[in-house]
Amino acid sequence: YRGLTLVLTFLSYTSYHLSRKPISIVKSQLHPNCSTLGPNPRNDSNSTTWCSWAPFDGDNYKELFGALDNAFLVAYAIGMFISGIFGERLPLRYYLSGGMVLSGLFTALFGLGYFWDIHVLWYFIVVQVCNGLVQTTGWPAVVACVGNWFGKGKRGLIMGIWNSHTSVGNILGSLIAGAWVSSAWGLSFVVPGIIITTVGIICFFFLVEYPEDVDCSPPLHHVMTTSEKDPEAVTSNEGPLSLSGQSSVDHSNSPKEPAEEPEAISFLGALRIPGVVEFSLCLLFAKLVSYTFLYWLPLYIVNVAHFGAKEAGDLSTLFDVGGILGGILAGLVSDYTGGRATTCCVMLVVAAPMLFLYNHVGQNGIGTSVAMLIICGALVNGPYALITTAVSADLGTHESLKGNAKALSTVTAIIDGTGSVGAALGPLLAGLISPMGWNNVFYMLIAADVLACLLLARVVVKEARGWCGYMARQRGYVAT
Repeated sequence: YRGLTLVLTFLSYTSYHLSRKPISIVKSQLHPNCSTLGPNPRNDSNSTTWCSWAPFDGDNYKELFGALDNAFLVAYAIGMFISGIFGERLPLRYYLSGGMVLSGLFTALFGLGYFWDIHVLWYFIVVQVCNGLVQTTGWPAVVACVGNWFGKGKRGLIMGIWNSHTSVGNILGSLIAGAWVSSAWGLSFVVPGIIITTVGIICFFFLVEYPEDVDCSPPLHHVMTTSEKDPEAVTSNEGPLSLSGQSSVDHSNSPKEPAEEPEAISFLGALRIPGVVEFSLCLLFAKLVSYTFLYWLPLYIVNVAHFGAKEAGDLSTLFDVGGILGGILAGLVSDYTGGRATTCCVMLVVAAPMLFLYNHVGQNGIGTSVAMLIICGALVNGPYALITTAVSADLGTHESLKGNAKALSTVTAIIDGTGSVGAALGPLLAGLISPMGWNNVFYMLIAADVLACLLLARVVVKEARGWCGYMARQRGYVAT
């Protein structure tokens, strides 16, 4: 069942990202270089933009493309704060499957604009807004499902590997959209829409939300912390020393009796969980850096290293490769040390000088560029991946909830929703700052990186005190 949950949720979020990618591929077709296609067959249209798709055939096409991106990102950021609240009050299987079907519908509607010969900007803007809203159903639901099945022990490593679905979805989305972009760009959206809808239907029939639904024991979420921080918590939470993962008789029966389960946590209640605010604000700045690279790295490589557009696009994928490695490394280290915040903070501290070095020496040769992109991708995306996966699952099953499992989706939505604000701000700020020089863009990224680190200072100190107390107890046991 754990394997099935990992596979289904991996495919689910892969299809989410697969359906988001076509817009970046199709942009080049909506406003191409018409002169390369030969003479203008229509004498009544502009000779330089006769092959472009109105309303993107004007000189302001870059601003219109930016409007499409921001329509999705802003709607996604706003909707994420609401999504988790609904996710806790609705069956996750229904919520996830319904969101995927709706995402497929709105993705396909964008592509149907090609076949219906629609040239109204507001049609595409509205579709992007609706798609951004319904796509918020994905992340809280899949993290909640994985968090329900895996305890804290190896959660960081498992989720670090599992989080590669983002890059897999981006790659598949690029390949699928690219197959039809030149012939009939509408299919670049319709086909991904069909794929995500199909995966949503599969999840509806086969996804299992909770271990208790199939008479399995729930995982241990507080093996180290309950007995060390609060001796009384051993009786109120699941027993940390139980090999089977079973709690006391009263607690073990509660998951199977829905009437006795606590009510879903409120938005303010989730904010009061220790660490939620700190990690949310940290993710805002970490995601700002990550998404700035996502949207602007190819253009930076073209302008600074003077590569062609295709070569720059291929080279920029190394940043995602580094992100996969960084997510796995962050999960593995945080599992071993038990310090999620400290792991994030160390990677962020190292990332700041590496960003500076990449800007100044990263384009001195292809070998240097490849190495620096992988390293920067690992250091920037490692904390981002860890916070959105293992940290969100940890906080959603925090010991202060006293066994209330109805907080995972809300906590995940708050953290990722705050991060999505940074995802919308980063590319916007880069667009405003880049005319003043790429150095200033990197200074902005370094400042955001440092702020993300500082926001975790209190949690890092708390973890350090916990390690010191643990070492003191160990010395006491040895002395005894």
